[in-house]
Amino acid sequence: MKKKISILTPCYNEEGNIEELYRRVKAQFDALSDKYTYEHVFIDNASKDKTVEILKGIAAKDKNVKIIVNAANFGHIRSPFYGMKQCYGDAVISMVADLQDPPELIPELLEKWEEGHNVVVCVKNKSKENPIMYGIRKMFYTMVRKMSETPLIDNFTGFGLYDKSFMEVLRATDDPYPYLRGFVAEFGGDIATVYYTQPKREHGKTSNNFYRLYDIAMLGFVNHSKVPLRMAVFIGFTIAILSLGVALFYFIYKLCNWYTFQAGNAPLVIGVFFFSAVQLIFIGILGEYIGAIHTQVRKRPLVIEKERINFEEDEKVVK
Repeated sequence: MKKKISILTPCYNEEGNIEELYRRVKAQFDALSDKYTYEHVFIDNASKDKTVEILKGIAAKDKNVKIIVNAANFGHIRSPFYGMKQCYGDAVISMVADLQDPPELIPELLEKWEEGHNVVVCVKNKSKENPIMYGIRKMFYTMVRKMSETPLIDNFTGFGLYDKSFMEVLRATDDPYPYLRGFVAEFGGDIATVYYTQPKREHGKTSNNFYRLYDIAMLGFVNHSKVPLRMAVFIGFTIAILSLGVALFYFIYKLCNWYTFQAGNAPLVIGVFFFSAVQLIFIGILGEYIGAIHTQVRKRPLVIEKERINFEEDEKVVK
């Protein structure tokens, strides 16, 4: 009996890439048709261009293509995670719509999976993107890994294959704002790695602006590390001790040079601004953790769907 593979592609304003991605994924499974059947699930995050129109045209001709259209833009974290929960193949392969996750890696992912690995992660060891952005991302991954209580995977963006046993664990997770990369590292079990060179984006403009990158970064810290909170305590104690030392020095120096020593306002002004900056930084860090708790306790749904296309009536909707 052939195994069924689910391909999950989150998309937002990808009218220039979506048809080519569909063709390249289909070509891979046409070559593997003796062993596998497949479905290609696209979850659209309320695109403002012709992405949904193009997808509907493809789905009308190919029943392997399934579409979930969100009622609104629910963000780059929630929408992909929700989409993965709707996939019920023997394995799920997640890849983005901008073609920077090469579909040509699908046979290698399946080969690793057939060897018995629960999860196969794709790690970019090289990239044709902007070298500055690649360097910043690499530095971020290294920093998060070193500060994390979970051994996170460097340069892993979520592109990979997930066995149905792992997907059942993921579906049982009640997290309204999940960090998939950390979830994979913590619960992935037997993980294999495939290395690849990330190609340059050919069409359209990335929606990964500074805020989105910052959001992912802070989500990684908050979900997998208490180091920032403990740093606040440690730095607070250190500064308190240094401040006490400086105060004693000034006091003794003033006693020894009562009539000649004039401290002036500069040390006072510098000290006030320095301590204020440190306090604001750590209040911000504390706010990130409180914000994460606030997100968890509200228990809002990941996504509200507008419509589904090519799904069977008996296929479950997992919240």
